[in-house]
Amino acid sequence: MDVSIIIINFRTPQLIIDCLKSIYTHTFDVKFEIIIVDNDPENGGGDLVRAIYPEVNWIDMDYNAGFGRANNRGMSVANGKYFLLLNADTLLTDNVIKRCYERLENRQDIIACGALQHYEDGSPMPFYKSFNDFRRTFFILPPGGVVDKIMHRLFPEPSHSDPDQYDWLVGAFVFVRREGFEQTKGFSEDFFMYGEDVEWSWRLGLLGKLCIFEDCTFIHLENKNPFRRTNISWINRFSTQMQVSNFLWIRKQYGVFSYLILVFHYLLMIPVVYIWKMVLNLKNSGNPFSELRTQQIYYRKTKVLLKYFFRTLFLKKELYKITPDENIDLLTSSHS
Repeated sequence: MDVSIIIINFRTPQLIIDCLKSIYTHTFDVKFEIIIVDNDPENGGGDLVRAIYPEVNWIDMDYNAGFGRANNRGMSVANGKYFLLLNADTLLTDNVIKRCYERLENRQDIIACGALQHYEDGSPMPFYKSFNDFRRTFFILPPGGVVDKIMHRLFPEPSHSDPDQYDWLVGAFVFVRREGFEQTKGFSEDFFMYGEDVEWSWRLGLLGKLCIFEDCTFIHLENKNPFRRTNISWINRFSTQMQVSNFLWIRKQYGVFSYLILVFHYLLMIPVVYIWKMVLNLKNSGNPFSELRTQQIYYRKTKVLLKYFFRTLFLKKELYKITPDENIDLLTSSHS
């Protein structure tokens, strides 16, 4: 078997049907199997998919294990020389799987590769191109030339001799050698959603290059889920689940000091964002308390991060999944 394609289902049967159709339409000259891991068998609509594609290897999880654990389950039974981790909300537009297969067959220095994401209309989707590119966005600082220069000095861009090499691969499309999974044991099973692809990329990068090729593309529809961002603003850039995962990644990859600096920064910014907005409100309406909703959301999200402080600090082994009462994005979305 050349390639094992692993897709996670969570109540998205039609998306998976469309994804599978694109795979079968565009993939040829390579032997592949498809493994689907269902994180919610009772409500996942698996019968709809299996009725059309009975040949897929369908695995039911006992609980909603999240992205990393479910992919690890799929990879553990895969027969391919290479694994392709593919999101359910993706569509292939050409024989990108064969292209990735040939690249890794010819380049033993590459442990895994990815593809460029496009929106449904075919326009390119932006993404973080390095660890430090991502880390800089965690800090809530006023935009400007001086601040940007300081942040780029503290978190500089890496220098790769290979123009196709990147720090990390987006989890929606990861084409990895079997030994990449076997030697790293796959995703860290502490992550529920978000951040696990960044952390695994770091460990994969210790084994070989991670590359993204410009002639390898796919469509990413970005299916909605209850953990997505709402009320996005300068101070609320990430969803609550994203932030819990982001902080966990920083602790795992960069250690205690970097984690504590980030926590201290978020605590320090609570009075800063309130005072700044109150002064602005006073100037605009004469009432300093007239509009503080964004600041209140920031405060509530930071309180959730603090609930996970000691568990993250000491890297307690568990599934870092926020509870419904901690999902500030979902709780505040109806008031958008």
